[in-house]
Amino acid sequence: MKEKPKIQHKRLAEFLECQFSIEEENCGVVDEILKMCSFENLSNLEVNTSEKLLTGEGNKTFFRKGEIGDWKNYFTVEMSEKLNRTIEQKFHGSGLKFLYT
Repeated sequence: MKEKPKIQHKRLAEFLECQFSIEEENCGVVDEILKMCSFENLSNLEVNTSEKLLTGEGNKTFFRKGEIGDWKNYFTVEMSEKLNRTIEQKFHGSGLKFLYT
């Protein structure tokens, strides 16, 4: 996703059966969506920098570094295995394939 976001975004839209038209692609719709959904944009929105949950925890806690593999600094081996099992159960039969590293 990070290496070729435009290509992967278009593949995701196709999978969800809401492909972009040629006109949308030519007008920069895909690029604008990628910009709006970028880690930099989302992590810097006012709601995510200053607002808090009802528990008092800041929304900014949902954003770490935005780097591939950073999750390994937060998950134990057991947590990772449990997440993998849950993902496999929830997405079973969807046709999606996951590569675990």
